Amino acid sequence: MTNSVDSNKSHQNWVARPVCAAEISAIKQMAMLSAQVEGAASLTWGVPSFKTPEIIRRGVQRLLDEDDDIGKYTLPDGLPELRDLVVETHARETGITVDAKENVLITAGNMQGLSTLFRVIINPGDEIILTDPGFASHFQQIKLCDGHSVSWALNEQQGWALDVDALPALITEKTKAIVIVSPSNPTGKIFDEAQLIRVGEIARQHNILILLDDPYSNFTYENRSRHFNLASVKSLQDNLVYLFTFSKAYAMSGWRLGYMIMPAALKKQALKVHDANLICTPHISQSAGIVALSHPPNHMAEFEKILNQRRTLICQRLDRLPHIFEYVKPEGAYYVFPRIVAEHSNAWGFSIDLLHEAKVAVTPGSAFGSLGESHVRMAYCVPDETINLAFDRMEDYFWHG
Repeated sequence: MTNSVDSNKSHQNWVARPVCAAEISAIKQMAMLSAQVEGAASLTWGVPSFKTPEIIRRGVQRLLDEDDDIGKYTLPDGLPELRDLVVETHARETGITVDAKENVLITAGNMQGLSTLFRVIINPGDEIILTDPGFASHFQQIKLCDGHSVSWALNEQQGWALDVDALPALITEKTKAIVIVSPSNPTGKIFDEAQLIRVGEIARQHNILILLDDPYSNFTYENRSRHFNLASVKSLQDNLVYLFTFSKAYAMSGWRLGYMIMPAALKKQALKVHDANLICTPHISQSAGIVALSHPPNHMAEFEKILNQRRTLICQRLDRLPHIFEYVKPEGAYYVFPRIVAEHSNAWGFSIDLLHEAKVAVTPGSAFGSLGESHVRMAYCVPDETINLAFDRMEDYFWHG
């Protein structure tokens, strides 16, 4: 029998280099580690605490009784009724009319949608520009496709603002796309309309794609008038893919449902990857999407109100630890990304110590790009009592530990 060292070497020989080089997201690593710590107060995973709205739950129950095909495959790009509803929703929200057959693909959430897109557009060594800090899993997805992430530094001193003047110098002959998330994960920053339009113009001039990942646009609080959807710019339609997920706004993270709106030629290519990997988004989840888009989203105002209260709470609690954290108040989404000002070696070690010594789980900021080092991400989509428990423990740990 071979020893474990030899076995590990053998296993590595079986595994492709990009997979060996990648790691599971630190968000999930911390979530799994915190699950092993009894009673841990977790601010790690961005899973909204809300229940899927009753009208969606009841609607799916009805369809389970009435639709004999709900347990079967759908067409690879999704149920026609759902794609038609997506077209109506997109036109209402952006003023842009697209074709349900040519431009819409139903996905198993934005993670699966982006993974599909990266598989479509990345040749080995190609480059994707990501804001830094940016969403942890985007870095991993690009690596798995044997591509390279190019960090586009946000300006922390200006509240994590875009530095559009720095963008052209990051573009090379290998650049395929720029990924934008606004409000941002992990910073909660809402990017300015004028800056986003300039980003769009730069992308069009260089004939590269903009991938607009939109989980959080329904959570913008007092900043709603400042949020701008770049998908509403007609001149960018040939260079832009808009991705919406039901996970956050509809509290449907476990349903795995989203949609992409993209140029027709790109959809034809994306269908190849989507079909080969998934066949179709689960029929029952698509049925839930039909129910969701067929009714006014009356729940969203209550979701946003509660999240706004939690944002106030977590900022108040951070204010009581000024010797440990400095932070920029988030403008949207449901994360805060404080800088660690206490003595520490690195964000990962700080987070591990916090979990084991104080039973509080946060995500190390280094997972979100090089500029995330010396920060942690805290999700305030959890109940008030979890936020308070986490900060009670941190106060006790940092003041008395």
